Amino acid sequence: MYKRTIGIFLFLILFSVTTSLAQQEKNTLSLSLEDCILKTMKNNLNVAIEVLNPELADINVSLSKEKFLPQLSFDLSRRSTNQASYSWIEAATQVISDRDDYSAQISQLIPTGGNFSISLTNYINDTNRVTNTINPIYSSTLRFNFTQPLLRNFGFKVNRREIIIANNNMDISENQFKRILQQTIYSVEEAYWNLVYNIEMLKVRKQSLKLAQDLLEKNKRAVEVGTMAKIEILNAQSAVATREADILAAEAQEKNSEDLLKTTLNLVVEKEGADLANIIPIDKPTYEKKEVNLDEALVIAMENRPDLQATRIGLKNNEINLSYTKNQLLPDLSLQASYWSPGISGDLILFEDPTDRFLPTGTIEGSPSAAMKDAFGFRYDNWSIGLTLSIPLNTVLSRASYAQARVNLDQALLRLKNQEQQIFLEIKNVVRAVQTDYKRVQAYKVARELAERQLEAEEEKLRVGISTNYFVLQYQTDLTTAHTNELKAIIDYNLSLASLSRAMGVSLKDKNISFLSILNR
Repeated sequence: MYKRTIGIFLFLILFSVTTSLAQQEKNTLSLSLEDCILKTMKNNLNVAIEVLNPELADINVSLSKEKFLPQLSFDLSRRSTNQASYSWIEAATQVISDRDDYSAQISQLIPTGGNFSISLTNYINDTNRVTNTINPIYSSTLRFNFTQPLLRNFGFKVNRREIIIANNNMDISENQFKRILQQTIYSVEEAYWNLVYNIEMLKVRKQSLKLAQDLLEKNKRAVEVGTMAKIEILNAQSAVATREADILAAEAQEKNSEDLLKTTLNLVVEKEGADLANIIPIDKPTYEKKEVNLDEALVIAMENRPDLQATRIGLKNNEINLSYTKNQLLPDLSLQASYWSPGISGDLILFEDPTDRFLPTGTIEGSPSAAMKDAFGFRYDNWSIGLTLSIPLNTVLSRASYAQARVNLDQALLRLKNQEQQIFLEIKNVVRAVQTDYKRVQAYKVARELAERQLEAEEEKLRVGISTNYFVLQYQTDLTTAHTNELKAIIDYNLSLASLSRAMGVSLKDKNISFLSILNR
């Protein structure tokens, strides 16, 4: 019975421990830096907002192209007039006329600035005028019109200006989105490595607390056996209290950095409770030396920086606007050409005596189709051609627009040069930071190793009675500081490498992230 009770008790303990471990594992989320970056690209709200800007720019391109789509128009009207007759030759008492008009036209703006249109107009006119020998009248006219500016608004570049600018704006939007993605990647790396730093810092603080607690226990035992005065315990107790306070601050800092990373990842969209899980970073910061050449880094940045590419494309827009405003200073000289083919039909009224219009003897019926047949058969050729010249006497507004466009272009050129200088300065600073941070890692590594050896030596001196608690605690503090400095230098070195990738504009390439896959997600 006793053995059975012991067995049940051990089973319950094992079950409790297993359940606790399973629950703990359920509430943790182990992520690599690559996992965090991919989750951010998928879930981050800022990325989701910015991805719409290239889509809007693409819609604007489609809208700008619509000006070259054919325009189809229809017209239908009916008119009836009734008025008194003032001549028995015209009508007996009143003149009544009914007219139906219907037409269709298709027009097309062409890239050179001209306009081409084809129209078909028809009307049916029915009246009681006795003077009409054809009643009702069916008329159809097929017309071709062409208008082409020869100076102002002439040319492909001028008339496709909105399309070219819209395409450029789409490229600008995509480059701006790339820049945001690169900044987001750096933000993820910064949040990830800061979380790693704070986790490791908490471990260092706990290790420092353990050293102080061990020394306190040794001091208590020494006091108990009478080899140390009670006053020596106070230094160790003070150090323990201070380091416990440091741990509380480190724990708060770790949670803050974890919350920042969770917000960046936006884990709440993946599954319920994911944002409540503790994130466990599985990547460790590296401090392998990376050779960086300033000239090569600058060349790469000039070729790949999305913000610089966006500025260069914007400069093209300024050049296009200057060319357009210069074109608007020209006189308006237009060529107009028309060709039309009329057709007419109707009921022909026959008279026995042509001079007597009041005694019709019969009719020969016509039809609308006959009029259309004449029009489409080009039975009657008609054409016209002409030039129109318009010279506005007041061109102050146009010249002001041209001057404004020229100033905008000059500003854009200066802005580009200034941006290139800023990028050069940024690359120099980042390259220097990479080189400096690597040297800091090496230096702090040596400092930490020396601090460990100094603490070991001081503890040995305390053991043989030739040192005091004060010096041991001081060397413990020095070791904690050395650990902290080394860890901070390693994190700074990794962030410097991330900043270098961002400064050169190759963050997406380095992380093997496809821009198009994010844009089309």
